[in-house]
Amino acid sequence: MKRRLAVLTSGGDAPGMNAAIRSVVRVGTARGLEVVGIRRGYKGLLTGDMFTLSPRDVSNIIQRGGTILKTSRCEEFKTPEGRQRAKAILEQHKIDGLILIGGDGTFRGGDALGKIWSGQIIGVPGTIDNDVYGTDYTIGYDTAINTALDAIDKIRDTADSHDRIFVVEVMGRHSGFIAQAVGVCGGAEEILVPEEPFDLAEVARRIREGRQRGKTSSIIIVAEGEETGGAVKVAQQLAPLAGYDMRVVILGYLQRGGTPTAADRLLATKLGAYAVDLFIQGATGVMAGEVGGILCATPLTETWSKKKPLDKYLTGLQQQLAS
Repeated sequence: MKRRLAVLTSGGDAPGMNAAIRSVVRVGTARGLEVVGIRRGYKGLLTGDMFTLSPRDVSNIIQRGGTILKTSRCEEFKTPEGRQRAKAILEQHKIDGLILIGGDGTFRGGDALGKIWSGQIIGVPGTIDNDVYGTDYTIGYDTAINTALDAIDKIRDTADSHDRIFVVEVMGRHSGFIAQAVGVCGGAEEILVPEEPFDLAEVARRIREGRQRGKTSSIIIVAEGEETGGAVKVAQQLAPLAGYDMRVVILGYLQRGGTPTAADRLLATKLGAYAVDLFIQGATGVMAGEVGGILCATPLTETWSKKKPLDKYLTGLQQQLAS
């Protein structure tokens, strides 16, 4: 009898999730497993919304954004009663292992489930925030920064034409990875992230000094979770300090959609296949990741308990690059 390996996507969608699903299904099938898809994440798990996935079911999805399995957030699963129900349904459907594609919230749920269920649980990092410890990059991050960068390039044209200051908010509730990458690549004058303390009075001083050096426009990138509360509040507080009018642009969910880049498709394909490898090897409670070009398995608990740092070298260069 074939072993049954289930796969679900949970939390925020990320470009490349479909490529990971495709890899899990085709590699799993090639290695003699029956692969089962669970719709709508943990919510679908609690209702038993499962179906067998064949290699043909995942044809022509590698280039699609979002997730064919759908995703959701599920408050019921966070309760002991909800997880007991999930355990019973997995046992009822004779599931031997579960691959979770998502971020730290998904992995916290998987870790809690693993404490009461005897099946194997393997994580695959799918989130645009890139804030998961145990992998250099998460699935969806590269696409998200390219999407945001395209928007910022367009905003720069308008800022330059009108001699204006734009405050642009990108995603990253507790993480500044997107903000740092698009800020550096977009030539931003300031990058405000949750990981680095900043003084708006100092930011205002640098803006005024930039104007004195001949700068006629500026782009300020703000991660949505930075300490002052996002781009709107930053602009409200910064404008009177700097003495200039400011425009606010919030990129929002635009960053989650779109066709995944080649980098995201490659990463998703590798990590999906490696997750199947880990399952066959008997691993559980780990996440499939890639660090320094080497595939590695990291305990799920470390993916959120350990902090992945921003690139300190880029942080140190910021003001020189903006001069």
